[in-house]
Amino acid sequence: MTPLMLLAGLGNPGGKYAGTRHNVGFMVLDRMAGAGGGIFKANAKLHGDLADIGNGDSRLRLLKPQTYMNDSGRSIRATLDWFGWSSEQVLVIVDDMDLPLGRLRLRAQGSAGGHNGLRSTIAHLGGEAFPRLRIGIGAPGQSPQERRERTVGHVLGAFAKDEQPLLEQVLEEVEHGISLIQRLGLERAGNRINSFRPEV
Repeated sequence: MTPLMLLAGLGNPGGKYAGTRHNVGFMVLDRMAGAGGGIFKANAKLHGDLADIGNGDSRLRLLKPQTYMNDSGRSIRATLDWFGWSSEQVLVIVDDMDLPLGRLRLRAQGSAGGHNGLRSTIAHLGGEAFPRLRIGIGAPGQSPQERRERTVGHVLGAFAKDEQPLLEQVLEEVEHGISLIQRLGLERAGNRINSFRPEV
């Protein structure tokens, strides 16, 4: 079992984007740092903010790239190189418009699926073989045209007030899921994570 060493939560830097759907990866890491006593510090070499939590075998580094979403891969590549880790030792946490809020999808590899942060990561890591956890944020409309027209406003918009309880359940499940990945490995943890259904 390849040990998980790095969590890379994707998002856009700056207060303007805090709490937006596109920044759900940052939300996960902020929550984990808060629970684990980690403090994010800017690291210019890694083009990101880095924190660490846990001890011994359960120690994890948390990375929030500060490059903007479309260039996230540069920060992930720099961090893996700096610590001497392989692509299999990072879990990239991203939002996914093709999944409804309340659904999660853990995969060991795969395409970008239209996500610019994953596209950048694939380019910088030289392939699709890295684990990623997609967090559903729902789509802005039913028809392809409606989705195209409303995508930017949707992903850069905040979660609605009535979505907050559901978002809270999702973030809690992600946190639990990451500890399962550490203990059981990607495949076994994925069985639980991918079958997660929130209490409505």
